[in-house]
Amino acid sequence: MYQEKTISKGRRKDKILDAAEKLFADHGFDGVTLRQIADEAGVDLALASYHFGNKLGLFDAALTRRAEFMNKVRLDVLNKCIEESGPQGPDIETLMEISIRPVLDPDMPLTDGWRNYLRLVAYVNNSGQWGRDAMTKYFEPVLKAYLEAWKRALPKAKDEDLYWCYHFFSGALTLSFAQTGRIDHYSKGLCKSTDLQAACKRMIPFMAAGFKALCDPEGEDQTQNKSIMPQRTKIYLD
Repeated sequence: MYQEKTISKGRRKDKILDAAEKLFADHGFDGVTLRQIADEAGVDLALASYHFGNKLGLFDAALTRRAEFMNKVRLDVLNKCIEESGPQGPDIETLMEISIRPVLDPDMPLTDGWRNYLRLVAYVNNSGQWGRDAMTKYFEPVLKAYLEAWKRALPKAKDEDLYWCYHFFSGALTLSFAQTGRIDHYSKGLCKSTDLQAACKRMIPFMAAGFKALCDPEGEDQTQNKSIMPQRTKIYLD
């Protein structure tokens, strides 16, 4: 009987977290109440308050639950890749692949819950309210590990350029994982924002080329490249 109660308690807690992921991803932190999340989960408000204290506590728990698993998967993949690559280490193309593909790992199936979580991460990453502190709190260990691997793969890269590369990479990744439907519209259905495998297949070479172009191994400062903008356009923008 005690075991059954414990299982039931755990399931109710997961239902609250599932509902929180969905509603926070749909409406943002300020657009939903703890009561609405409890209603979505089909539980009493008191139970949600008991488990998480308040809305901020629930927001934190919703981000932490899958972040811990995702971080472990991505770090395990990176460490295995480094071990198997020998003294030279993995190249940037390989690092891009293992940076992106773990979200499609068989142990992390893209259920509705995972899709909601990825949309929630996209919301957090693009939020002035949460972007810096929350992304640092939940994903900093992975970022540091991958930055070290990228530096090793691009030994002549300036730190400044690598940080900008990660900035662009993080934005593109979370926008794609947000699955907004925007690409469905302007491609007239040719592309689907929910087709994350198609997105990852194209993002890997795109990002690898971008990293190499900006972190020029030959030492040229890519920020000084000549503009290809027409002169008239430059005048208007000035």
